[in-house]
Amino acid sequence: MAARGRCPECGSGALVEDAHYAQQQLVCAACGCVLAEGLLTTTYTDEEHLREVAYSHSTGQKEQLSCCLQRGIRRVQDLCKVLQLPAVFEETAVSYIQRALQLPAFHLVSLEKKELLGGCCVFVTCRQHNWPLTMGTICSLLYAKQDLFASVYLSLQKELGLSVPALSLADLVTTHLNSFRLFQPTANIPVPFLEDKEKLLARTMGIVELASETWLVTGRHPVPIVTAAAFLAWQSLWPGPRLSCPLARFCRLAGVDLPPPAHLRLKELLEILLGMASQLSWLRGFNLDKKTVVKHIGDLLQHRVFLLKNAFSQQDGEEQQDMAPGQGSPGQGSLGQGSLGQGSLDKGSLDKGSLDKNTPNKDSPGQDSPGQGSPSSPPVAQERGCPSAGKQQRGGPLRPLLPPCLIHPRKRLRPAAPSAPAQALTGNEPISDTEIEQYLRSPQEIRAFRKAKAWL
Repeated sequence: MAARGRCPECGSGALVEDAHYAQQQLVCAACGCVLAEGLLTTTYTDEEHLREVAYSHSTGQKEQLSCCLQRGIRRVQDLCKVLQLPAVFEETAVSYIQRALQLPAFHLVSLEKKELLGGCCVFVTCRQHNWPLTMGTICSLLYAKQDLFASVYLSLQKELGLSVPALSLADLVTTHLNSFRLFQPTANIPVPFLEDKEKLLARTMGIVELASETWLVTGRHPVPIVTAAAFLAWQSLWPGPRLSCPLARFCRLAGVDLPPPAHLRLKELLEILLGMASQLSWLRGFNLDKKTVVKHIGDLLQHRVFLLKNAFSQQDGEEQQDMAPGQGSPGQGSLGQGSLGQGSLDKGSLDKGSLDKNTPNKDSPGQDSPGQGSPSSPPVAQERGCPSAGKQQRGGPLRPLLPPCLIHPRKRLRPAAPSAPAQALTGNEPISDTEIEQYLRSPQEIRAFRKAKAWL
């Protein structure tokens, strides 16, 4: 070692103290060698215990979070405060974002995806705790696109190996209706359009369950179905001033977005309701359409199990009749086995003897009295000027209770392209390598072939 007071590199004695980064260093003025360095306190732990850390070791001892992680934690905390989530949810979401940002998969992603990562952690936490929260709600708070948010959410679920249960449809209905602005009186909403929250929720839940039982929910986005069901439920609770309100205005008054497929889901729900209304005896005398059937949604939901059971039995009966067409006409049988709205008509028209001898009962709402002649002749009520009876006779059967993809398939089957006509064999076609072996002959076969050829 060099003598005290001299530089170990050049042996010069010109040693000076120099302040560098707010600390004193002993430097050789001749060669610039640093002989000693001061002590620097950098970490919170060392400051608490009044311990000093050498400058050469201070950079590796920093207990400071990265700026990206700090922004992510703040975003998670802000979302939890806006959504009024419990403290346990916030702790879980913060732990998820801390784990995610340590993974290499999220190091080189764009800044936009990193900002959505906090929302995905909150969304996963709410799903795991069975807290009703939709992806659309998070995207609206973050001003993000749903497709980009979904990609980040799937990446987070895959990288962390999280098990996320699916949100039930009942919870989704409750969450979606909680965002409606039709429950508190405001200047922009007319008084007839205000509705009780519990009544609207119960009626909407019944319509959504009906849609689920008739395959309108399978494979579809749930928000358009819930929107259409809430619109029908809202109209049915006070039909008078609300039947003239379109779906677009209803969504504007409720303060929710109108999803594009909602009109299609509304049309499908109305078809189901019209078919169910044709099975109720006290509704056959009315000229129901897609607007007036809304008035009777309460009765249709009350007898939903009976009407759907009849529809399923009707479909089974039609399939059996198609398999055996010679066993009888489709119109025979009860209401559940014939065409909807025509079962009692066809049955009465076949029993002509009793109609000739007895006077038809005109006061019975559930019995349609056909006139004399063939089953296709118009009923007596139509001859006397009742238009509803004639329309009911001409009305078609209930919409088949099949998945919509089978009723209205999007992709049409294309006919197969005509194959090229087979060309005549000339004997000059090339032989492939896989078929060449069957044309090779052994020496014995060659001699037998020559002998037979000479004999011929």
